Amino acid sequence: MRTTVSGVLALLVWLFSAVSGQAPAGSAAGAAPDRSALYAVVGSELTQYAVDMDTMSLTRRGTVTLPANPQYAWPHPSRKYLYVIWSNGGASYVGSRTGNWPLGDQHGLTAFRVDSSGALAPQGRTVGLKARPIQLAVDPTAKHVLVAYSVPSGVTVHRLEADGTLGAEVPPSGHLDVGTYAHHVQADPSSKFVALVTRGNGPQPGRPEDPGGLKIFAYRDGVLSNLKSIAPNKGFNFQPRDVAFHRSRPWLFMTLERQGQLEVYRINDGSVDEPAMFRKNTLADPNNVRPMQAASAVHLHPNGRFAYVGNRATAVTLKDGKSVLVGGENNIAVFAINQTTGEPTLIQNADAQGIRPRSFSVHPSGRMLVVGNQNEFNVYDENAREVRKVPAGMSVFRIGNDGKLEFVRKYEVPTEEPDRSLFWVGFVPLP
Repeated sequence: MRTTVSGVLALLVWLFSAVSGQAPAGSAAGAAPDRSALYAVVGSELTQYAVDMDTMSLTRRGTVTLPANPQYAWPHPSRKYLYVIWSNGGASYVGSRTGNWPLGDQHGLTAFRVDSSGALAPQGRTVGLKARPIQLAVDPTAKHVLVAYSVPSGVTVHRLEADGTLGAEVPPSGHLDVGTYAHHVQADPSSKFVALVTRGNGPQPGRPEDPGGLKIFAYRDGVLSNLKSIAPNKGFNFQPRDVAFHRSRPWLFMTLERQGQLEVYRINDGSVDEPAMFRKNTLADPNNVRPMQAASAVHLHPNGRFAYVGNRATAVTLKDGKSVLVGGENNIAVFAINQTTGEPTLIQNADAQGIRPRSFSVHPSGRMLVVGNQNEFNVYDENAREVRKVPAGMSVFRIGNDGKLEFVRKYEVPTEEPDRSLFWVGFVPLP
């Protein structure tokens, strides 16, 4: 009888989580989803913004300066700590529009303590890293931080102490298949495996294509070991970028950058089945693709019913002696997810109200989405017949019950100086 009652209680908790999109009280997603701050990276600065859900507005608060440009951040499940990777190399520096990026020689991982207001203070020692880190994640057990590196491609695992400080690096069980140009790393919700997305590189004049892949590693107490490599057509014309795990269904969502597509894979017994169950275009007009059109991040709504994907277009040409955008789609694609099959259906392409939406974030309440439009661009205004400037900035959207986005306002962010771009934005639940 005890087992039956326990099973019923577990089922009720699971149903609550699946319907509301929130985890039970006391867990990582917490009982107060509106208590969140937004953090944004510009140059070497990580700035906190207070979030007003009633007015859908952001108010700038404190700023911390890292030794070099932050690349990504991830909160501890307890909400008490925030982990930030930084580097003086990569696309956040000079050359981000041409691809001529410096490799850099300063790279690190820093832990911050987060207070109830969202203010940050250093927590323990900073860990030096071997190369430019591009993304990171804390595993669901809160025992390790996973870090992905683009050049050379790689992944490392670092222990977390009980007080949130960074511990020793955990070596893998052997040589890992890390592909070419790792871009995203994340443990699945059960912490049985780790997904490392290796983007590869598209073909360039005088340089052939580097194939991409989705690398699946077994994960045991922080130790990684090779499990599976998913690379259709040996990874050619397959350029994955980011992944997101569904909270209550066994589904992994992944963007294909150069292909402008969203894939869905089934999770099965601690691994990922292939081939993909679904592959969908993310563009409003996939038959009119402009140069340098690319998908960016993917995030799921907390209720698991919607997926959001960034579309970026950044190719430029000369007009009236000025460099102007060629055209293309800079928007957020909104997909409705069939809760039985996992199939995503495109229901909206919401104008990002800026150019190059590299990063965006969904508020834990599921009511707000903020887009980080990375750079300032010139565009040619056909009506006025003149070149005008579109500044970088944060675009705020209200999320409706149908998952669709309604633009509310934009906060312009100056990025004219060298080595400055709006590189990352993210909501972080507060303790």
